[in-house]
Formats: sequence, structure tokens, C-alpha cells
Amino acid sequence: MRLLLIAPALLLAAPAFAQDTSPPPPAAPEQLDTGKDTVTVGAGAVYMPDYEGADHSGFSAVPAVIGSVSGFNFQLIGNRFSADLIPNKPGPNWDLQAGPVVVLDLNRSLLSYIDDPRVRALGKRDRSLEVGGYVGIGKTGVITSQYDQLSVSVSYRKGVTGAQRGAIWSPTINYLTPLSRKAAVGLFASAEHADRDYGRAYFDVDAAGSLASGLPEFNTRGGWKSWTAGGFATVALTGDLLHGFKLVAGGTYKRLLNDFADSPIVSIAGNRNQWLGGAGIAYTF
Repeated sequence: MRLLLIAPALLLAAPAFAQDTSPPPPAAPEQLDTGKDTVTVGAGAVYMPDYEGADHSGFSAVPAVIGSVSGFNFQLIGNRFSADLIPNKPGPNWDLQAGPVVVLDLNRSLLSYIDDPRVRALGKRDRSLEVGGYVGIGKTGVITSQYDQLSVSVSYRKGVTGAQRGAIWSPTINYLTPLSRKAAVGLFASAEHADRDYGRAYFDVDAAGSLASGLPEFNTRGGWKSWTAGGFATVALTGDLLHGFKLVAGGTYKRLLNDFADSPIVSIAGNRNQWLGGAGIAYTF
């Protein structure tokens, strides 16, 4: 979901002459240049679980770069990059979306970040590069104004290096709306379906791992892994949402499902309820 929001237009009051006592005509919206190029850079701190399924959390730094150039949108948030290769038209329009998705999966790749000694005893996992793409459709001008945005999409990515060669499918729905030229809020929900290869890499406990950790052996079947819901808010500190400094804060709740939740890494050493929260500062050029 783009954090580069199009703010609602200011209303221009028509002048009233001294001899005219009738009410002024209705205000007309200012025409904004919604098609101009913008780039937002930022950084923040995120409080997140030690690993997927952990019951202990810690802070991590997260960079972000989000932009729209010649109608093409892109974003790099933390360890995830995506781009929309179908250019957008400014104003209230339908928006077809398609492009690449790349994720660097860091799950359990640094044992020093994991608080539970049983999970540390299972050993580290190599960083995994996941590559894929997504398709979607969005609409600008839906509920609150001609500038709010609703979109639905589905993505696919597959591990090509590192700990896993699994495949993940993820449907997502996003909604965002500006509250003024200086503030906006957004909501989103998604789910993930992962195959057996992904489960083997991060949720299985083999005989050697069981002996080292004391956790029971477990083989994970593929299926729906989790669902997630969350939201965010942003407030401009200088200028407005289209230019200047802004604060951004948000959070998510994720619920692990099926064998992924039943794995002893989660059911014994962790928690199927996963919370994440973060805040940061950004600047839009």
C-alpha cells in the first residue's frame, strides 16, 4: 500500500462584493498536480517477534523508500521490494497493477536475536531470497473522497537461495484515506498459503533437533499459514503529505494457522498470536 498519499484539495472561497449580500457560491476544489514524481525516504524502529512464531519480541531498525516516477510505483520497506510496472493515471481512476516482488527472508538467521534457548538449539537458518510477482486492481475515489484508495491483489514468491525453496501465495486487501492535507490513515488484511518446503525449513523439528532442543519431533504439512490485519497513520510535520517531513506509525496482528501453529516451535516455545508495532520519520521530495 502506497504511503505517498494524495491529499484532498483545499476549498477556495469566492470574493463577495460589498453591495452583494447573497451567500458566496460553493467552494471549488483546487486542482492538484497528482501526476508529479515523488520519492519518500524514511527509517523507523519496529518491535517484532524474534522469529516467526516466537513469544518474545525485540526492536529492529527498518529503512523505507517509496516512490512514484512517471506513473510507475515502487517501494522498499525493510526486507521487501515491489514495483508496479503498469503506470497510473492521476485522479479518480481504476488502477491495474502488476510487477515483481522480492523478499530477503531473515527468519532465524541470527541466533543472537532469539531469546528461547530451545529454538536457538535448533540452529540458524541461512537467509533465503524469495522472488516472485503480484497482480491486482485498485480504485481511487471510493468512499470518503475522490482521493481515497481501495485495492486487492494476490502475490506469489518462491525461495531461490538459502534455507528454503518453498512457495508462498498471499491475497491482500488495502484501503487508505486522507483525513486532511496533513494526515491519513490506512487499513489492510492479508493471508499466506505456504507449501511443505517452507514448513520444513522453519517449522519442522527433526530427530537431531529434538535431541538438541528437547522439543518433540514434528513434520509440517503445507496449507494456510497465517492471516494478518493491521493499520497505520501518518501526520505531516512540515508542508503536507505530498512534501516535507512526516511521522508514520502502525501495527499488525498475525495469527498462525494449522500445522504452522501446531509446530512445537510455536505451540510450546512460542505463540501463534504475533504482534508487531513500529514508528518512524520520513521525508517526501
